[in-house]
Formats: sequence, structure tokens, C-alpha cells
Amino acid sequence: MITSKQVIQALKRFGFVEHRQKGSHMFMQSKTTPMRVVCVPVHSKDIKKGTLKAILKQAGLDTEKFTELL
Repeated sequence: MITSKQVIQALKRFGFVEHRQKGSHMFMQSKTTPMRVVCVPVHSKDIKKGTLKAILKQAGLDTEKFTELL
């Protein structure tokens, strides 16, 4: 399983920055156009498969590129 910390680090490598945190969710914003905002839950240790797929879709990443960023 992938942890929320690993997801956040991979998104940072892809060009996202921490925008804000509300409760147990980190909102990350892309620095490129088009601007994208991705919500990463940090309340659980592991990110579930479906949640990870949704995060990657919001970020505009495919699984191969995400794996390279890890």
C-alpha cells in the first residue's frame, strides 16, 4: 500500500505545492496551467486503491508516471 506521505512527496516532484490543509485533508495545487487542485487524505496511514486512482486522475497523472515519481 501507498501512504499519504508518499503520495504528497510524489505530487511535489510532479510540480504540486501544498496549498492548504483543512482538518485531515491536504489540498495541493499545481504550479502549471491548467491549475489543478488535488485533495489528499492524511487521516489514514494507507491510501486505498480507489482513492489513489481518483487522486491521480485529478492530478492528470497515469500510474506509470506516478510509479516513476515514487
